[in-house]
Amino acid sequence: MAAKRDYYEVLGVSKNSSPDEIKKQYRKLALKFHPDRNNSSEAGEHFKEISEAYAVLSDTEKRQIYDQHGHAGVDGRYSSEDIFQGAQGDFSDIFGRGGGGFESIFESIFGRGGGFGFNQQRGSDILYETSVSLEDVLHGKKMEIDIQKQVVCDYCHGSGCKPGTNKKTCVECNGQGQIRQTRNMGFASFVTAAPCSSCRGQGSIIEFPCDQCNGQGKKKGTKKVTFEIPSGVDSGDYTVPNEGNEVPNGENGDLIVRIRVQPHSQFKRDGKDIFYDQDVSMVDATLGCELVVPTLEGSEKIKVDSGSQPNTIIKLKGKGVPHINSRGKGDQYVRIVVNIPKKLNKHQKNLLDEFQKASE
Repeated sequence: MAAKRDYYEVLGVSKNSSPDEIKKQYRKLALKFHPDRNNSSEAGEHFKEISEAYAVLSDTEKRQIYDQHGHAGVDGRYSSEDIFQGAQGDFSDIFGRGGGGFESIFESIFGRGGGFGFNQQRGSDILYETSVSLEDVLHGKKMEIDIQKQVVCDYCHGSGCKPGTNKKTCVECNGQGQIRQTRNMGFASFVTAAPCSSCRGQGSIIEFPCDQCNGQGKKKGTKKVTFEIPSGVDSGDYTVPNEGNEVPNGENGDLIVRIRVQPHSQFKRDGKDIFYDQDVSMVDATLGCELVVPTLEGSEKIKVDSGSQPNTIIKLKGKGVPHINSRGKGDQYVRIVVNIPKKLNKHQKNLLDEFQKASE
């Protein structure tokens, strides 16, 4: 599973940045990664990533939802079409000067024939929340869950048409799914596109809808999804690609797995390192001793040197947890907690008095 990057991090702005600051930064990055200017193989992906981030953060409502709920809030509410359509005017303003306009720039990058991809829809994402133990972080965990979601209708195979019938090409848009208008303004031309109102952006009309899905091509269903939670995982959102809501002849949404690592009764975690407190008596700390301490993989013997002071740290190399997507494991750090007795009997007091006199 790959975690989706924070939109603010993608654009290199802070959460307190103004709309003008975000727009200025996006323009700077867009010119840097525009495929017409940047020939690197990653330019197109970077351009898509920063454009999606800007489309959300430039919209007041979407930005508020993202600030409160993160990617899962936005992805669960909006499709890719919804996200980009809301920012169409801003994109046109940024890129429309100098010919070609918004559509000509995004058409080649998103590869959907019309910039927004009205004919190529994407299913919405689904949020699934789960908790894992620290032992799961060490070993990883295989998950098998039943997800209720939109699935392609198995009766009409996603066509939306009653079996034995076919869709009819929309005469208003000639099957394009969108109405394009070009406005010439002096030295520049602006191209705008909007979904066709007759076919709702589909490019075709269903005359005889499927009885099972009412012409939608999809219906509610349950699917068993299996995925691996990798070792070293931390609390956060992780993506299982293409396991979200399905759309006919389109792209499935993603399953967003929100993971919470449960607190452990004995250990504390900091990244890939584990911390454990070991109680030691005042006598054992003074004279030294050997102890057996727990680890996530069993137990380990440690040696407490004579004269060990409170908060002495003993490192157990390689007894931590892995760092996600990297080799090796962290360490376990055992902190010596010296217990000072609160009450002493007369004999114990006399012994300590003799010890103090002998030390003078």
